Amino acid sequence: MNVTEKPEFLATDFPDHTQLPDSDGTFVKNFQEHPQSILLTTSIRPILDRVHPDGQYCIGQDSGIYWRVAQPPEPPERGAEAPDWFYVPDVPPTLDGNLRRSYVMWRELMPPLMVLEFVSGDGSEERDRTPRKGKFWIYERIIRPAFYGIYEVQKAQVEVYHLVEDRFELAAPNNRGHYPIAQIRVELGIWQGVYQGVELPWLRWWDDSGTLLPAAEERAEQAELAAEQAQSEAEQERQRRIEAELRIQALEARLRELEGS
Repeated sequence: MNVTEKPEFLATDFPDHTQLPDSDGTFVKNFQEHPQSILLTTSIRPILDRVHPDGQYCIGQDSGIYWRVAQPPEPPERGAEAPDWFYVPDVPPTLDGNLRRSYVMWRELMPPLMVLEFVSGDGSEERDRTPRKGKFWIYERIIRPAFYGIYEVQKAQVEVYHLVEDRFELAAPNNRGHYPIAQIRVELGIWQGVYQGVELPWLRWWDDSGTLLPAAEERAEQAELAAEQAQSEAEQERQRRIEAELRIQALEARLRELEGS
């Protein structure tokens, strides 16, 4: 390049999350995907809070990950993917006191640990390996999460890929049918059950001992049941004490009768 030519990009040309669109103006979620994201987020937050006691992590739900600066006339969002769910360790959840509008890789450089896509079609988009265009290729070669999951609710399955030496390899499930995420000591898998009043094969987390991680609503229900159980046990104990005192009083009265006879 001639030294008098202007470079394609200057440092000031690279926008941050406040300058990039946080939506492409289209509806992208169906009625199952929103509760699915909430289920994943609220169930794993207690784990991530322990893994990151300093609070340095972020979770994205249908949020953009910008991986290149799109050149006009391309719209900026052409340089982004918007996973249904992703988690990035060791980054602040806010920037300059503001909630993140998107995750801009050239500003932070830390890749996500986990990216999840919820299939609404036939899964071809999520498995597209077309260079610089296909979603699978972009995740594998550019965004480079340690794990990429493709969840198909209609097939009741999740396909998990692990980044090994610059390429995604299809991971094998463990003996519980789950996919271990060793870095945060959890497992990902399919759970057939009722969440928010709907029975489906939901995508869920377990801890590394195989215990299902409850969502926020489930934790609240468990706490309520535990409080009711504790109250019931306390009432039963009170009744036992009253009955014991009555038996003692009756015995003492009988002894007095015998002594007076």
